[in-house]
Amino acid sequence: MGNDPLISIIAGSNSDKPVYDKAIKVLEENNVPYEFKILSAHRNPEELDEYVKSTGSLIFIAVAGLSAALPGVIASKTEKVVIGVPVDVKLGGVDALLSIVQMPPRIPVACVGIDRGDNAAYLALKILKLANKI
Repeated sequence: MGNDPLISIIAGSNSDKPVYDKAIKVLEENNVPYEFKILSAHRNPEELDEYVKSTGSLIFIAVAGLSAALPGVIASKTEKVVIGVPVDVKLGGVDALLSIVQMPPRIPVACVGIDRGDNAAYLALKILKLANKI
């Protein structure tokens, strides 16, 4: 396995650190190369677009709360797998959960439980194993 990242973790905000740290921990424990970025679908749309188009990562883990637009925006820009992680910011995270799971046709986003960055990483690992990438 090379050092090129297989997974990109993108968080909408630094305040999501307790959630994205869970994903980072799982990937590091399994020696899976990843990239990490803080990019907001609302505050950095051009930079997000450029990054999604340029990265060689095979899977995106998108961590977002509130309107949680980030996973859907990423999915609208790529054919790669996107796993959304809803964050409990308000309303117990249910607002973010519903935003992530209610994508329109042809813009699929997998969704794990609220604040479950670790499960997003485990799901990404399963996908990579099925594709014989790890």
